[in-house]
Amino acid sequence: MIPELLRGWEAGSDVVLAVRRSRDLSGPLERGLTQAFYRLHNRWAEVQIPRDAGDFRLLDRMVVEALKQMPERHRFMKGLFAWVGFRHSVVEFEVAERHSGRSSFSARARWALAVEGITSFSTVPLRVWSLLGIAMATVALGYGAWILVKTLIFGVDVPGYASLLTAVLLLGGIQLLSIGVLGEYLGRVYSESKQRPLYVVRKRYGAGVGGGG
Repeated sequence: MIPELLRGWEAGSDVVLAVRRSRDLSGPLERGLTQAFYRLHNRWAEVQIPRDAGDFRLLDRMVVEALKQMPERHRFMKGLFAWVGFRHSVVEFEVAERHSGRSSFSARARWALAVEGITSFSTVPLRVWSLLGIAMATVALGYGAWILVKTLIFGVDVPGYASLLTAVLLLGGIQLLSIGVLGEYLGRVYSESKQRPLYVVRKRYGAGVGGGG
């Protein structure tokens, strides 16, 4: 595989990915959860990671230097590889069957990696509470309006628990919305704390580049 990666690099790619052709050796549950992770991550996160791409890849020196500019300590490397960009190509390979033993990458470790991947490049989990709060408050207001119409216009006696339920839903929605607002600010603090560079320079052109005077 290494010669194929080198050929991709010689053809002009800065990053050459090693991508599995299939996951036939994995169980159906593992395949389903893996695909679900890729779908969620690529829908929520600010960067898209190629499906079934492993950590094994060839990196040009300037890609390595760009990655070294990332000061964060908790690193989801697949996301960082995608974040720095650069030109990339793909080399497909078949995963050989394991001769003996079992993988030490447990279900708990996979779950931790998935959470790390989503939270490192997305603030959607923080925004969910705002959306849920708005939905609850809207339902409460709609239900309250329906109670008023039913009582004042149609003269139907509405039990007391209905108004109590409306108040609980409305207050719960306002609380979740408030938590969501705090989450928006927290998400910005989280993004700023990573101190990722605003731009990644692929190459410099012009006189004096790299010179001493």
